[in-house]
Amino acid sequence: MTQISETDLILNEDGSIYHLNLLPGDLATTIISVGDPDRVAQVSCYFDSIELKKQKREFITHTGYLNNKRISVLSTGISTDNIDIVFNEMDALFNIDFTSRTIKKELTPLKIIRIGTAGGLQADIPLDSSIMTRYAVGLDGLLPFYQLPVSQDEQDLLRTVRYAFHHELPAIPYVSEGSAVLRDLFKDKFEMGITATCAGFYAPQGRFLRAPGTVLGLAEKLSGFKFRDQRFTNFEMETAAMYGLGRVLGHECCSLSAIVANRITKKFSQDPKKVIDRLIQDVLSQLA
Repeated sequence: MTQISETDLILNEDGSIYHLNLLPGDLATTIISVGDPDRVAQVSCYFDSIELKKQKREFITHTGYLNNKRISVLSTGISTDNIDIVFNEMDALFNIDFTSRTIKKELTPLKIIRIGTAGGLQADIPLDSSIMTRYAVGLDGLLPFYQLPVSQDEQDLLRTVRYAFHHELPAIPYVSEGSAVLRDLFKDKFEMGITATCAGFYAPQGRFLRAPGTVLGLAEKLSGFKFRDQRFTNFEMETAAMYGLGRVLGHECCSLSAIVANRITKKFSQDPKKVIDRLIQDVLSQLA
């Protein structure tokens, strides 16, 4: 079996994976991912017990138990470039033998649930509500670097996006659907829709302070888009990469977003921390 080189699989002196600073066994197979490092403790404070806390850079990990179920919560930091690091290294912790530097014969699938914030793209989606992503449309450019398998539905959505926006989008879009298994777990609690994942917070999401942009009115254009019974519900910066890499690596992924801004009505939440905390409790109650 082909050995993975020291420059592809980089390990720290203690044998931990390079960026996450984690050893095999440190993570549970059910993982909650959050963007904000401070949100890790906001999740793990609801655990019955915590067995591990580790941090390197913006990557903080807590692993513990809730109702006898082992769960990890890990901060990814912002945007799809960090998802690229986190998902590859999480997968390596389970599916690569660090001693022989070879891929294991028996692979371990993970369940990964993102708890994040987003901007709403429909006037009728209220502030402080939460959205589950069925399809994610990536406007960030990451997944074209991977061999991403796509279903017929994903191909149809991508074709519709390309037709609707012609050459308006500077990035090459891609589409990936979340896990049907995890979607069934949360479907009774959350409205579901299409998420646009962007490479930045300002111009890529149609925000302009002083720097002029090339795509104007993006939020309004996405708001008017329809694919069968689905519509764009929110903007954010991680989900498409999460769904795409999850598909490539064989993991179940689901993204849940608290709507702290409505980009159509131009309103922002008065208490975003409270909204996130409610979403955290809803997710943990379903997982436990």
